[in-house]
Amino acid sequence: MSAEPLLVHHLLERDVAGDRIAIIDGERQLSFDGLRRRATDYATAYRAAGVVFGDRVAILLPKSIEECCAIFASSLADAVFVPINPLLKPIQVAHIVTDAGARIVVTNRALAPLLAEALGQAPDLTILMVEDIAETGREPARPRAIGEDLAAILYTSGSTGKPKGVMLSHRNLVAGCRIVRTYLGITGEDRILSVLPFSFDYGLNQLLTAAEQGATLVLLTFRLGDDIVRAIERHGITGLAGVPTVWAILTRGAPLLPRTRLTTLRYITNSGGAVPTETLRRLRHLLPDTRVFLMYGLTEAFRSTFLPPEELDRRPNSIGRAIPETEVFPVTADGRRAAPGEPGILVHRGPTVSLGYWRRPEDTARVLRPDPRTPAERGGVVVCYSGDMVVEDEEGFLTFVGRADAMIKSSGYRISPTEVEEVVMATGAFRQVAVIGLPDATAGQRVHAVAVPSSEACSPPAVLATIADKLPAYMVPREIELVPMLPTTPNGKVDYPHLLRERSA
Repeated sequence: MSAEPLLVHHLLERDVAGDRIAIIDGERQLSFDGLRRRATDYATAYRAAGVVFGDRVAILLPKSIEECCAIFASSLADAVFVPINPLLKPIQVAHIVTDAGARIVVTNRALAPLLAEALGQAPDLTILMVEDIAETGREPARPRAIGEDLAAILYTSGSTGKPKGVMLSHRNLVAGCRIVRTYLGITGEDRILSVLPFSFDYGLNQLLTAAEQGATLVLLTFRLGDDIVRAIERHGITGLAGVPTVWAILTRGAPLLPRTRLTTLRYITNSGGAVPTETLRRLRHLLPDTRVFLMYGLTEAFRSTFLPPEELDRRPNSIGRAIPETEVFPVTADGRRAAPGEPGILVHRGPTVSLGYWRRPEDTARVLRPDPRTPAERGGVVVCYSGDMVVEDEEGFLTFVGRADAMIKSSGYRISPTEVEEVVMATGAFRQVAVIGLPDATAGQRVHAVAVPSSEACSPPAVLATIADKLPAYMVPREIELVPMLPTTPNGKVDYPHLLRERSA
C-alpha cells in the first residue's frame, strides 16, 4: 500500500491493479491506468491553456468518464475544480462561472450552446472542449499543493440570494473518503452505482471513495426507477447512494423491483433529507438483503451523522450519531451545550469542516465559529454551525427538529427561497411573493409560492410555464397560491413562520 493520500489525485495512486475497471459509463469503460493517463492529458491541456496554481477550473459536463477525468486533472494541475450541474439554467451557470472567477471552462460540444447563452463573449475565459484534448502521454509539472490548500468549490444555495461557493480543501475531501468507507465497509471489491451529480458533495464523495479503494463506479443518468433496477442487476452493484426522491421512485415507480432479487446490493445510503417512514418500510421490504444507512450532512461539513442499520427499528426518526473522527453536539441560543432532550443547533467538529464560503467572509464567520466550549486562550477550535435544530437523547442519538433558517431541502437539493422569489417577481405578475417549503412525502419538502397578484388577470399556470425556462425543475414551485396580502411581523417583514404554520397544519 502506498502512502496515505494528501491530494485528490493521490487517490488514483493507490496500489490498485492498473487493468481493474475504474469507471463504467454506458457501453464505455475505463481502467485505473486509463483514468490516470487521461486525467494527465486533461491536466496537460489545462496547463497549456494558462492554468496556474489556485486557478479555478469550471467543469460543465454530464455525468461521464470525461467529467471524472476533468476532476482529477484539476488536482494534477494545481487547480481548483468547480463542477456545474448541466441541469442549471444559463443565468445560474453564468453566476457560478463569474463568481468563482474561473480561468477556463471544460465542457463538450453538446453543452456549448448552453455555455454560449450563459456567458456570451467572454474574452478572458478559455473554453476547453473535451473532444479536443489530445492523448499526449506527458506528465504535467509536479503539483506543489499541500493538503490544506483549496481543492474544490461546490456551489450551494444560501438562505438569501444566489448560490454560494463552499470551499473544500484536499484534506477535507480525502478525509470524507476515509471516513465514509470506514463505516460503510467499502473495499476494492465493491461496485458502486452513481446516480447523483458530482456537483453535489454526496455524489462527488462516491467518485473519490471508489478511486481511493480501487472500487468500480458505474455512472447512471436515469429517467425511470426500472433503469436503476436494471443497472444494479446488470453490473452486480453492491452500493447505492440516493436522496429521498430516488427511494420514492424505486418504491412507487419501479415495477421491476418487486420481481427482481437484487442479491448483490450490500448497502444503500440516504442523505439530502429524511426518508418518509412509509417509503423506508417499503424499501426494506423490497430489499430484504440490503443494509440501509440513514445519514445527515451539509455541504459546509460534508457528512455529520449516520444511523447504523441495526438501529432502524428502534430509532426510525433518528439521524444517528457522529461519523468517525468527528464530534457533533447541539448548542443552545445562549451558547450552552444542550442537555439531553433540549433542542439546540447542531454543531460539527472534525476534519471535514470546510474552509468556508468563497469570497464571502461575513457568511463564513456566521457558519464557522470558535467552539463555545474551548476558550481562545486555550487554543480554540473552529466548528461548523449547521443551522439545523436537533435534540439529543441520553445515548447520544440525534433527532432532526427543523431548519433554523428559511432554506428548503427538496429531493436532496438545498433551495434558496430568495432566489426563487426573484425569478417569480421578475415576471411582473405579482406585487409580493413568499416562497416556502411544505412537507412532501416524496421530495421531503416541495417548493410552494404564496403571492399577491398585480391584477385580476394573473394566471399562475402561465407564470409557472414562464419561470420553467429560468429555473431548473427542482426549483420551480409546485403551485402559486394567490392571496390578497401576505402576513407581516411587527417590523413589517413577511411572516414566513405564519405562512408555514397555516399551510402545514
